[in-house]
Amino acid sequence: MRILVDADSMNVRIREIIAKAATRVGIDAHFVSNSPVPLPRGNVSAAIVPDADDELVRVATADDIAVTRDVPLAARLVDIGAVVLNDRGDRWTAENVRERLSYRDFAKELRDSGIMSERSRSFGPREIQGFANALDRELARRADSVGDYDQIG
Repeated sequence: MRILVDADSMNVRIREIIAKAATRVGIDAHFVSNSPVPLPRGNVSAAIVPDADDELVRVATADDIAVTRDVPLAARLVDIGAVVLNDRGDRWTAENVRERLSYRDFAKELRDSGIMSERSRSFGPREIQGFANALDRELARRADSVGDYDQIG
């Protein structure tokens, strides 16, 4: 098991949380991006590739935890069987990611037609803590299933 990260637009604080968690439980955090991004210290590796999304899908397995803000990428990773979290700690499933894709496409049509304007949700300490809690829960769930963090990876 490892943590795969769509690093292109990932918040610096989220990258730090991922690296610390990976180091704590003795697994690799693999950051994939289209261009160089600053990486925290810890059990981290990086790949800079022309198409980060395709690379993440290529290397992902059902044993991995993936972190991405990209809903279409999340859908592809869910199809592989990976556990997928966004940067707010929401876990993507086959059901909710399809619903979110439909909403995303509909909202894009509304924006393109001028009916709706672009809104971005705030991202602050509450969202960062939500992510940290979700990642810890998932790592603990994985540890419980194998009996010990040291056996993960």
